[in-house]
Amino acid sequence: MLHVMSTTSCTDTRRSAAEVNEEIRALWFRAGGTLSIEERREYQRLVLEWAEAAPSTARAA
Repeated sequence: MLHVMSTTSCTDTRRSAAEVNEEIRALWFRAGGTLSIEERREYQRLVLEWAEAAPSTARAA
């Protein structure tokens, strides 16, 4: 049996700004309003992901 590996990207796994925003809200809710160091790192990662997903008009405001 021959298996062929694709050299193209599968599907675009980028999430929408709304999806990322929902995860940010959930993080704050779970943390009770105070983030631990590990949660801060996660928050920073999510904010960067949100900024990449947000429409350019939202970033300009």
